[in-house]
Amino acid sequence: MNLIFKEYYMRGLCVLLFFLVTVVLSAQTKSQSITTWEEINLEDAVLVDVRTAEEYSAGHLNGALNIDWFSEDFANQIQEVPKTKTIYLYCKKGGRSTKAQELLASLGYSNVINLTGGFDAWLAEHN
Repeated sequence: MNLIFKEYYMRGLCVLLFFLVTVVLSAQTKSQSITTWEEINLEDAVLVDVRTAEEYSAGHLNGALNIDWFSEDFANQIQEVPKTKTIYLYCKKGGRSTKAQELLASLGYSNVINLTGGFDAWLAEHN
């Protein structure tokens, strides 16, 4: 009888784990091409550039807040952004912003949009 209980327990645990992974992954897949980015009213949103300070200083999107992905305290800095806001992330090409989006999802942020293509794609489109 103990073996049957363990089998049902494990099945239930697997179903729960599958459900949780599905929910987390669906929250992480919001994206928009950076080439279609247009300045928006950032009253209910935050635009975050996750590149280094040097990259940011060389050029960035208007209104972007710079929080360096490589900073040791990135997770602490990003948590200063309210979870109620829509967060738009971008980097140079898209790798760091994708990782940042995954981290934010794990921290409980539900409306995070990765601007795919990165600042290089935006520059190519607008120059």
